Amino acid sequence: MIAQGFVENGAKVYLNGRDAPACTSAAAELTSLARNGGSAHALPGDLQDLAQVQDLVKRLTDLEPAGLHVLVNNAGAAWGADVDSYPDHAWNKVLTLNLHRVFTLTQLCLPLLEKVASQDDPARVIHIGSIDGIRVPTVSNIAYAASKAGLHHMSSVLAKELGPRYITSNVLACGPFATKMMRATLDSVGEYIRSELPLRRIGTPEDVAGASLFLASRAG
Repeated sequence: MIAQGFVENGAKVYLNGRDAPACTSAAAELTSLARNGGSAHALPGDLQDLAQVQDLVKRLTDLEPAGLHVLVNNAGAAWGADVDSYPDHAWNKVLTLNLHRVFTLTQLCLPLLEKVASQDDPARVIHIGSIDGIRVPTVSNIAYAASKAGLHHMSSVLAKELGPRYITSNVLACGPFATKMMRATLDSVGEYIRSELPLRRIGTPEDVAGASLFLASRAG
């Protein structure tokens, strides 16, 4: 959704995913939709693994030594279980991917972001948060909600820390979208979720792509 919006508006985009064939296929599909010189390229790797995150940034640095204009932290995980049965390993998995590795990736990308950053046109870091980090979730999702609340606050702290270095940090607190992660939830309680939303519909690709492009622009 977000990557397509950037590619269609002429950006060169690098995609990450732990499934290398799927990541490569997605990059090829997005490039076929590109306009104005946009393109998409696969950089697969598992963000749960620190060594793979470090390798990802090294590969990106080799490919783009001049710098990185926008970093979108959109990787995420959820685990459906109630408070009585929530497993310890699931908590660690969700918090690592949704919060810890967002910091890790941002930290490691700072040298690339600083290369292009200026007071008049800062580099941008965009974090994909969730309304479940602001409110009590409709469906019990304890670690996910906690991780997104932490992400929202971390973004504010990063904004203060990185602003003097001409790097912005913003969050999109998204509602429900038709993603792979949301599929089971929408199948089970989708009608109820829609009934609670002002427009009685879930988010569309254009919603999140447009907001991301705004934050990546001079206006954001």
